[in-house]
Amino acid sequence: MQAHSEATSYRQSNRAAAQLALWTLAWAASLAAARFGPELWGEQRSVASWAAVGANALVGIAWIVAFARFLRALDDLQRKIMQDALAVTLGVGWVVGFSYFVADAGGLVAYDVNAAAFPALLGVVYVIAFVVGSIRYR
Repeated sequence: MQAHSEATSYRQSNRAAAQLALWTLAWAASLAAARFGPELWGEQRSVASWAAVGANALVGIAWIVAFARFLRALDDLQRKIMQDALAVTLGVGWVVGFSYFVADAGGLVAYDVNAAAFPALLGVVYVIAFVVGSIRYR
């Protein structure tokens, strides 16, 4: 009976991971459409640009729901590792983001940082925190 339960849980976890991957790809594609679309269809078509931004936001909401379902489908140890990694990422994001904001407002930053660097930083922090957590709870 327990083996059946574990197999069902494993299948649910894999299904949630597959759905999360699909929504992640959909969100990345809609982000690319929102970012590069105005260059393709012309910047005069602001309605199309706003529609692309709105679609990106809607797909992003669906991605968040898929991520929450993915977290619920994980077993307790995987969820703990994921939550720890997300907590570290959130903390680094707040600390680095507000430190930069304060330094920039104080005139201490001589150049503008590319906005894409911030999510890239958060991605790297998340991956490192996840790997550290996986090793820690091995």
